[in-house]
Amino acid sequence: MTANKTQIALLFTALLAACGDKPAAGPGPAAGKMPPPPEVEVETVHAGSTTITQDLPGRLQAYRTAQVRARVEGVIEKRLFREGSDVKEGESLYRIDARTNRAARDAARADLEAALLSVERYKSLLEIKAVSQQDYDLAKAHAKQAQAAMIRAEEDLTNAQVPAAISGHIGRAMVTEGAYVSKVDATPLATIEQIDPIYANFSQPSGDLLRMQQAVRAGKLKHSETVKVEMLLEDGSVYPINGKIFFQDMAIDPSTGAVAMRAEFPNPKHELLPGMFVHIRFPQAESVNALVVQQRAVQSNADGQFVMVVGAENKAMPVPVTTGGMAGEDFIISSGLKGGEQVIVNGLQKARPGSVVTPVPVAANPAADTANVKK
Repeated sequence: MTANKTQIALLFTALLAACGDKPAAGPGPAAGKMPPPPEVEVETVHAGSTTITQDLPGRLQAYRTAQVRARVEGVIEKRLFREGSDVKEGESLYRIDARTNRAARDAARADLEAALLSVERYKSLLEIKAVSQQDYDLAKAHAKQAQAAMIRAEEDLTNAQVPAAISGHIGRAMVTEGAYVSKVDATPLATIEQIDPIYANFSQPSGDLLRMQQAVRAGKLKHSETVKVEMLLEDGSVYPINGKIFFQDMAIDPSTGAVAMRAEFPNPKHELLPGMFVHIRFPQAESVNALVVQQRAVQSNADGQFVMVVGAENKAMPVPVTTGGMAGEDFIISSGLKGGEQVIVNGLQKARPGSVVTPVPVAANPAADTANVKK
């Protein structure tokens, strides 16, 4: 028993010695050094004149559409165009067996020549009173009928080549060689669409239009002097060429409560196709002394919208705001800011409320040009 106690005592003494030999933990290499405040990009808010815009959904439509249909009867001998290509007005699209039409043209020409000879003969007989005036008039009427028949026969022979009615982009062929087509049924052969320029059909809610008109009458806004509109494509990119408003309907559609509108855009490279879904950035009015911030700076939570600003001692703090429309891709702030604030636009994930940050001016933003802000 005494031996066991002695062993335990010796073990305890060894442990104490080992603990005493271990060096005390010192401060690490980074101990005592605080990391620098994170950098955030800020934009100083200024009051200025800007154009209020609205992005409205729409679809593209061809400027002109011509359905190519059979105007003579016969069998398709050959297709003369490439599907999906551009064709010129008057260009032959199909060749229809024209033997019957050619024979009809030759017969009409012979009838016309005979009728004209009869008129000349009756004219000379009328001068010597050998025929009556009525006989001469009937001969002239027959000649006019023969001339009309000749014109129709010539048109049928031309239509056997199926000329393009307009210049534009032609779609798929609806018939093949060997198919029988008829002018009675007006057999569809193809469709030509002129897509340069191209239309964009969209609509504006009547409520938005009414509120804007009231704001203009109250002097809060003034009519926009520009009539150019922008197009946003399906991938969010902006079409590089501006368009113009083509017309605005004078009535509100009772089924949608909106006013139908149409814009016209140049399409020289045929990048825009009928049926494409787009957004039209429509200028509505000019706002004076407006405060504009980038869209990415405005955040939302359960209490509403807010922005993070760099305040005293470079501390980030949230400021509740109310937006009052769009200026291109930016928000117009109707309340919450007074101007001069440094609003954080990049690095929001680093800016916790009350944390110290290092503000850096934001790089030039192309969206600011779109907003058209005059500071």
